[in-house]
Amino acid sequence: MRNERAAGDTRHARTGKDGAFYNQDGVLLASVESFTSNVSWNNAKYSVLGDAQEHETPNTFAVSLTMSQIVIEDDEFIREMMESLQTQIMPSWNFQGSLLGLNGSEERVFYRDCVPSGQVDIQNVTVGDVIKRQWNFFVNRPPRLQSLLTIG
Repeated sequence: MRNERAAGDTRHARTGKDGAFYNQDGVLLASVESFTSNVSWNNAKYSVLGDAQEHETPNTFAVSLTMSQIVIEDDEFIREMMESLQTQIMPSWNFQGSLLGLNGSEERVFYRDCVPSGQVDIQNVTVGDVIKRQWNFFVNRPPRLQSLLTIG
């Protein structure tokens, strides 16, 4: 069978300008330069008597979210994070990631109960560069796919 839908059909390729990152209320977080989410699978290994091959079975997964924010003005995120350092009550946020298709379709994913994880920039200043703040989050609830891109 021949592939009638070539993977190289660049008419439907998306770029970063087609993505958007929103807070839980659907407000565009315009100062976000980039965001990435990924899932990490942690399988349990086992071996069976009489079989020399090692096997794996699904065990747990972890979802992380990384955001690079261009510092234009201090916003709710840095205020809430700095306050949490004083009160020792850690913040939790909900986000929405979106990718817009040429035909108006949209891939939208909800990320809930995101807490700071690992290193988060408080101030990151380099001469001659745009000032950015790197955020790393652990997503405590499974992401929810709201809608998918289509090309039809």
